[in-house]
Amino acid sequence: MKLYESPLYKLTIGNTGTASLLRIGLGIVFIIGGFNKLSQLLDPERTNAIVGSYTGGKGYINEFFMNFLFSGNSFMTPWGFLTALSTFELISGVALVIGLMVRPLALIYAFLLWTFVFSLPVVTTPGVESNINTYTSPAMFVQIRDIALSGFMFVLLILGSGRYSADSVIMTNGVNTEHANWENLGLLLRLSLAAPLIIGGLFGGYAQIATFATYQPILFLLGALLIAGIRSREAAAAVVLVMLWFMFTKLNMDKSVIANLNGFKREFAFIAAALVIVLRGSGSAYTPTDVMRRIHFAFASNTTTDNKLASDA
Repeated sequence: MKLYESPLYKLTIGNTGTASLLRIGLGIVFIIGGFNKLSQLLDPERTNAIVGSYTGGKGYINEFFMNFLFSGNSFMTPWGFLTALSTFELISGVALVIGLMVRPLALIYAFLLWTFVFSLPVVTTPGVESNINTYTSPAMFVQIRDIALSGFMFVLLILGSGRYSADSVIMTNGVNTEHANWENLGLLLRLSLAAPLIIGGLFGGYAQIATFATYQPILFLLGALLIAGIRSREAAAAVVLVMLWFMFTKLNMDKSVIANLNGFKREFAFIAAALVIVLRGSGSAYTPTDVMRRIHFAFASNTTTDNKLASDA
């Protein structure tokens, strides 16, 4: 069967198909994450451990947010906050997969994912050694995968709910943007996908920076190809293989199914984004050819203007 005859190609062709694949990949991330956390938060034997992991030296709630959220007369507790957030994560993940309220959720998550960067406790001051187990690499590098997911969310926000969505059943208009410019959206998608590859390729030797169990120069090469838009389909296909390899290396037969899935949940979204590029391309915006064309156009325009001014004089 030829590629253009495959069900996956037919699903992803056009903006609506692209939105469907992205929203499903992103929804899976939050279903796994929300279910995994709730299963621990609602288990009395594991509650203290997971709350401690989020409020400790390597948690997502640093001292600033601890004081802001839970100090003084606040009615909120760390357990209540995490339970509410995890419930929202699970429900919103299901909503994304079925295509319900996709644009509002994409907008929320596009910014919410950045809070993990802001709230991550890190110690990167030169000459300062931490006496607790915490992060010692820049927060943006540690959380680069969530930054990539934010980029995917912005693409989804513009495209809409896609095919086979609950939104298209409930609403008549405004569900999808049929004529969105894929040149620009493809650029955002490929840059977002490239970001964790570049960071892993350059800084993978430092603490808590993901390398996807892959040789760092390979990651950097794939990221560079995606950024430049050179052989982006082939690079994206290789990214799919890298993510599948990473998932395989993370499997642990001593862990539960949900614990295993939680270890590589973000990679489902990366695979979805990479498949979109494989099947549709990443656009030609700011590829080397496009950059040269823009430079030529800029100078040609200036030359034309100068000649016109000279003739008018």
